[in-house]
Parts: sequence; structure tokens; C-alpha cells
Amino acid sequence: MSNNTAIYPGTFDPITHGHIDLIVRASKLFKKVVVAVAINPGKTPFFTLAERVELAKLTLRDFDNVEVCGFEGLLIEAAAQKGANIILRGLRAVSDFEYEIQLAAMNRRMQPAIETLFLTPSEQFTYISSSLVREIARLGGDVSDFVAPEVKSALQRKLAQIPDKHHH
Repeated sequence: MSNNTAIYPGTFDPITHGHIDLIVRASKLFKKVVVAVAINPGKTPFFTLAERVELAKLTLRDFDNVEVCGFEGLLIEAAAQKGANIILRGLRAVSDFEYEIQLAAMNRRMQPAIETLFLTPSEQFTYISSSLVREIARLGGDVSDFVAPEVKSALQRKLAQIPDKHHH
């Protein structure tokens, strides 16, 4: 295990088995993994930042070297604050690649000391995305295979608060 600290940014709306798989694997590679939950002003999240941080903390509570925090602003600044020298990103499909390469290049330009590393999910998780999980839950499907039990109940609670959930 290296002496590096990795920061894994994302919206985590909500955190899925795909994210967790990646974090668990990263926790074996790095001294510390910081899961940085983004405010993401461009999107209106389903869960609030506080809820997303809480759900991530709940599902990752058994990992000593994993820390969860919320962040706003530039990722490289959050990385500097946390002493992270590696940005971790998950690549599910070729379609993620172009944007991620652009992001990595921009981050390197702003902060050459920080490396971006890509991990691919285990094959059983490649098709899972938070937006698909939300959609399945919204349509009354079972999301047990994709998220932790705590996340599943949080989804159900949240959806129960939304009137007329079957019409978009």
C-alpha cells in the first residue's frame, strides 16, 4: 500500500455498489481515500448534500482509511485541503472517457503535482449509475442489487414525500 492519499469526487446521488466497489479497491491501494461529495451546482440533486454525505458515511463506515466529506468549488482545492495527491475517477464506459480526459488535463494544468488515476468498475457493476438507480426506485422497482440497504430505505422515504411519483 502506497503512502498516497486519493480523493474520489462525485455527486453520489445516491452512492451505489459501483462506487463502493471502486472505493474498497482504492482503499487497498492508498493509505487514505477521501470520498468527496460534490454540491454540483449544475444539477439539482435528488438527495441534499447532507443526505448524500450521510449515506456515503453509513455505507463506508467499516473502512478505517476512508473519509467522507462534502465539497464546493474546485476539486484541486479540496484535494489540497485534504492532502490528497491523487484524484481518483471511475470509468464505466468509453462514453465517460472524453470528458474525463479533458478534466484530467485541466486539473493537471492547474495543479501539476496532483495525478489523476482511473479505475474501472468490476464487470457486474459497469451498468450501474445513480440516475438509473433513482429511475428504477421511482418506478417502484427493486434496487437491492445496486445499493446498500440504508440507501434503499432512504430512496423509499424520499420518494414517499414526492406527490404523484409515477408521472414525470
